[in-house]
Amino acid sequence: MIHQARTPRATRTRRTFAGIAAALTTIALASCAVGTGGATKSDAHYDPGAELTGTLSVMGFSGVDEVATTRADMAREALGDVEVKLAEGELDMQQLLSAIAAGDPPDLIYADRDQIGSLAARGAIIPLEPCIDGEGIPTGDFDESALAQVSLNDEIYGIPEFNSVQIIMANQQLLDAAGLTVADVNGSDWEKVSAASEKLMKENGGKLDVIGFDSKLPEFLPLWARANGADLISADGRTAQLDDPKVIEALTWAASIYDDQGGFDKVKAYRDSADFFGKGNQFATNVLGAMPMEQWYVNVLNDVSPDAPLVFDTVRDREGEALAYASGSAWAIPAGSDDPEAACRWARVMTSVDAWKAAAEARVELRDADGKPFTGILTGNRKADAEVETMLTDGGEPWDTAVKKVYEANEHTFALPANPADAEFTDAVQDAVNAVLNGQKDPAQALGEAQDKAQKALDEGWSKLEKNG
Repeated sequence: MIHQARTPRATRTRRTFAGIAAALTTIALASCAVGTGGATKSDAHYDPGAELTGTLSVMGFSGVDEVATTRADMAREALGDVEVKLAEGELDMQQLLSAIAAGDPPDLIYADRDQIGSLAARGAIIPLEPCIDGEGIPTGDFDESALAQVSLNDEIYGIPEFNSVQIIMANQQLLDAAGLTVADVNGSDWEKVSAASEKLMKENGGKLDVIGFDSKLPEFLPLWARANGADLISADGRTAQLDDPKVIEALTWAASIYDDQGGFDKVKAYRDSADFFGKGNQFATNVLGAMPMEQWYVNVLNDVSPDAPLVFDTVRDREGEALAYASGSAWAIPAGSDDPEAACRWARVMTSVDAWKAAAEARVELRDADGKPFTGILTGNRKADAEVETMLTDGGEPWDTAVKKVYEANEHTFALPANPADAEFTDAVQDAVNAVLNGQKDPAQALGEAQDKAQKALDEGWSKLEKNG
């Protein structure tokens, strides 16, 4: 099914933002020692005419399936005699930042796109225009929202790889029993969603038997805010907009979904008890009406519960238009990399149309052998997506509709722009949402306080960036 290589946003353990910020401060203080200086002064680290030799050390990427290994094999071939060393496991931010501060960084990293802004602002990674020009990376082929997430002060600091979007996933059997359709839970009418959630919800002895609708807070506040016509941050990444009345309205509604079902703690406890990745998942056992979720979960459901009574749609804004909050991964080159030229070539090949097509062909072959359909790979490269989409095979319903909705969602994405305080900004937002969900504060108060905290972090971040630049 549609591929997602990294641990999903919805299930990822919350980053230790304070520790990351502290380590980034250490990098800033040590920048003269490791040659990072101002973030925009690092272009000279890349020499497009340099001979590719030695070893390329990569942190944060482990090729574990055919989509990864097919492209990695092509990248290794393009590097010739360069030895490639891949560190096991996902990117360890503390380990990375400590290595950069000590002047011994890896040559290339594979990171979440929402980590790029802070890294770039502190000079921890270098701008990639010389790399892009030297390798001829066609950035015009890439998704605009993905590029926005890796660009700061008109400089590109990352090459986008996978893309992740959400669609609405619902239990058709439960909808039918309640006299509802997927249109009642796709987000286009919040009053209908709330009413549908109450109809779908079931209790037994004061305990939940069925969750009606899960608005997936705190992680999807940006989605509901945009559905209401607002953004959490300005397009230039300089101004927090958390106290916008439309953001407050979005949080108020999304949190009310839980209040109507006995409170967030009650819903979360029941949600967490489900066999999320197994045959006893919440759709297969008829204990969840509907929720927005990243496209990778379609693959999980198809593999472990292909006969579950599912129906799919795009998430829709209040005007009825398709909408998706994009996130994903990217390649970036740390300041002080010993071989930025090899790192750049690796990034170029791994995200090329030819590599994605070869990966798709490998996936098709394996799916055919297993008697299963090939249903796509979402990348940060729009040209590659178009090529891969032509290779889709029939999976029957409801899976063909799921794939159709995923590709539709991928055409209607937005993302939070990069900024020099993205970790602190996200921390402020999540603290505010959690305070509301825990009943500690009302949405206006929580977001008002978060606004002050986020704006202060942004002002300080941009001030430091402009001073260093």
